[in-house]
Amino acid sequence: MKDQMQNQAKSQYPSLFTPIKLGAIECPNRIFMAPLTRARAGEIHQPNELMAQYYAQRASAGLLIAEATMAMEGCSSFWKEPGIYSQAQIDGWKKVTDAVHEKGGRIFLQIWHGGRTCHPALNQGKTPVAPSAIAAEAEVHTPEGKLPYSVPHALTLEEIPTVIQGFKQAAINAKAAGFDGVEVHGANGYLIDQFLRDGSNHRTDSYGGSIENRARFLLEVLQTTIDVWGSDRVGLRISPLNSYNDMRDSNPIALTEWLCNKLNDYNLAYLHIMRSDFFGLQKEEVLEVCEKNYQGNLISNMGYDADEAEAAIANSNIDAIAFGVSFLANPDLPERIQAGVALNEADPDTFYTEGPEGYTDYPFMNQA
Repeated sequence: MKDQMQNQAKSQYPSLFTPIKLGAIECPNRIFMAPLTRARAGEIHQPNELMAQYYAQRASAGLLIAEATMAMEGCSSFWKEPGIYSQAQIDGWKKVTDAVHEKGGRIFLQIWHGGRTCHPALNQGKTPVAPSAIAAEAEVHTPEGKLPYSVPHALTLEEIPTVIQGFKQAAINAKAAGFDGVEVHGANGYLIDQFLRDGSNHRTDSYGGSIENRARFLLEVLQTTIDVWGSDRVGLRISPLNSYNDMRDSNPIALTEWLCNKLNDYNLAYLHIMRSDFFGLQKEEVLEVCEKNYQGNLISNMGYDADEAEAAIANSNIDAIAFGVSFLANPDLPERIQAGVALNEADPDTFYTEGPEGYTDYPFMNQA
C-alpha cells in the first residue's frame, strides 16, 4: 500500500522527480534546498557537528545549497553565521560535506559578503564597506541588542580587487572543504546586490551609473570563482525585487533582462532567482524576464508548494524549485511530497536560536 501511494504521488509530480544535470552535477530530483541562515556556528563562525547532522538529514534534496557563508573575516552580518576563511572552518565544513556525501547528497556552498550590513558590533569595531557611503535604514541584532546600521566606507578602486580576491580564496577553500560547487550570493541586499542596484550604488566611476557598470563587480567575482571551479560548478543567486535590507532599484526589469542576457556568456551550472519581495511590496514579473532571456538552467524560489512547483517546471522554462521554510521543517521533504503526506509546520521562534531545537529535531515522516 505504501509503495502504491508513493507511485501515485510520483505520477502526480513527474516533473519534480525527473532527474536533471546542472553543469557537472547530476541531481536525482528537482526539489532543491534554498540557502537558509540558521546561526548555529557560534561567535567564532565555526561549522560544527550539529550543522553536519542538519545538512545530512536533508541529503535527499536534488541539491543542497548551504547557508550564506562569510567569504572573508570581518564581514559578519548575522552574528553567528559560518565562515570559510580559516583552516578550522574548512575542516568544520569538511565534516558537513562528508556527512552529506555519505547520505548520497550533493551540496554547494553559498559564498557571501554582507557589505554595508556588516555592523561594527559584529566585527570588532570594523567599519563596513559598500559601493557607496549609504547606510541601510534598518536595524540588526548584535550582542549589544538591536542597533541601526552604520554608514559604510565606500570602497575605492584600489580596494575592490582585495575583496574580489577574498571571494576567490573562499572558492578555493570551499573546494578544499569538499563541496560539489559554489553559489555566489548576489541577492538580498548584501555586497554584490548593493553594487547591482541603483538605490545603494551612487558611484560615478566604472562600478556605478549604467547597469553594465553596476554589474561589473558581480561579473568580476563570478569570473574569479569560475577560474577556481569551472563554470559548470558555479551558480548565482539574485533578487532584483527584494526590498530586504532597505534595497530598491529604479528599474528592476531592465536590470534583470540585462543580467540574464549577459550571464548567457558564462555557461553557469544555474541561475537562482528569487521571484518576489519578502514583504510583498513589489510585483514586477522578473521571473518571466528570466524565462524569456536566460538560456541556462533556471532555479526559482519563494513561496512554492508542491503543486505550483510541479506546474512551474512542467509548463515553463524553470528547471528546478528551491524550497526554503518547508525544507527547514521537513528534513525528508522529497519523500513527503512523493508519499503525499502532510508537512511539519516550521517554528519561527527557533530559526536563529542555538542548539538542536527547531533545527535537527523536526520529525521524519516515519517518526510522525
